[in-house]
Amino acid sequence: MSEAVDRRGGPLRPRATLATASATHVVHDGFANLILLFLPVWAEEFHLTLTQVGFLRGAYMGTLGFLQLPAGLLAEKHGARTMLGIGTALVGIGYLALGFAGGFITLFIFLALAGFGSSAQHPLASTLISRSHDGSSRRAALGFYNFTGDVGKVALPGLVGLALLAITWREAAFACGLLGLASALAIFLAVGRLGNGQGTGKDENQAGDPPKGWGIKDKTGFRALSAIAIIDNATRSCFFTFIPFLLTAKGASVQEVGLALSLVFGGGAFGKFILGMVAARIGVARSIIATEVATAIGIGIILALPLVPALVILPLVGVALNGTSTVLYGSVADLVEPERHSRAFGLFYTFVTGAGAVAPVIYGVVSDFTGVPVTLGIAAAVVLTTLPLTRLLKV
Repeated sequence: MSEAVDRRGGPLRPRATLATASATHVVHDGFANLILLFLPVWAEEFHLTLTQVGFLRGAYMGTLGFLQLPAGLLAEKHGARTMLGIGTALVGIGYLALGFAGGFITLFIFLALAGFGSSAQHPLASTLISRSHDGSSRRAALGFYNFTGDVGKVALPGLVGLALLAITWREAAFACGLLGLASALAIFLAVGRLGNGQGTGKDENQAGDPPKGWGIKDKTGFRALSAIAIIDNATRSCFFTFIPFLLTAKGASVQEVGLALSLVFGGGAFGKFILGMVAARIGVARSIIATEVATAIGIGIILALPLVPALVILPLVGVALNGTSTVLYGSVADLVEPERHSRAFGLFYTFVTGAGAVAPVIYGVVSDFTGVPVTLGIAAAVVLTTLPLTRLLKV
């Protein structure tokens, strides 16, 4: 693995950077998807409609998504260390507050606060990795980083699901809040040791003027990649928001829902890890086509199966459902000038996560009128609209 050198002449320590960024991803994605485990519990305790459930999911994903671009721009001045440390602390505070929530409004506010804190993670961690890796090693490193997010998605909901056998969801949320605050300190110290997490504005300008604007080299490709990612993430967000309700209707307990989430994210983790290598062999467009078609078919099969067979097939659905994102995210840096990676990743993740925030609200309204199975069937059909867009990709 080649070692990149930053504009100030120092090595960027690719292995240490990848390890730090990946650990940060584990923490943040674990917290993001822990909400999926809590949603059926909150719906029962606070008598929520599926539209309200969609709004709760959207509260976290909305602030996470739409604030990623400002986070990327602020990091150019203040640095990844400060933004990631403060952001992770806000996630912890949000979860601490959830333990005291009294209904829909307070849940919405505290989830929005946690999402606000998590907004810095994706663009800044991706930028750190992109700066510290050159050429072919970059896509592999971003693929591994993407994979580790699903490790958090598997581990934290699974552990908390088991913990709910002995403690209440409020106690679990409070404990997760303390974990978030401890993680914030660890991330702040770890990024500080890398030497490439400081503010970049003045130093980089002294070394040479960065490209104007967004630095996007292939605007058609970037637009197509963004559109595919928006549709893909909207489908994924819909599936993860409402699959607990589908499984509950099939007879699953809270613990079995936790197991189901671990299974689908376990498959997703494998998909994210392997799809980076698959894309390098068969190409980005073919990889996207294969995974999106498999996603649509997999959702249809889950709808038709009873509980136990559905649990068995969930890991395979996860491979396709989550694997596409590695191919998409790993291609962003190829379309953008290196000096503009931070803001370009912020822009891209804003589009993508914003779609993940809006989709549960829209699909929640649909679910209240038509039911969860019909909604998931619609999502499976919509994901196939990505296929024509792959013809515009040249990466």
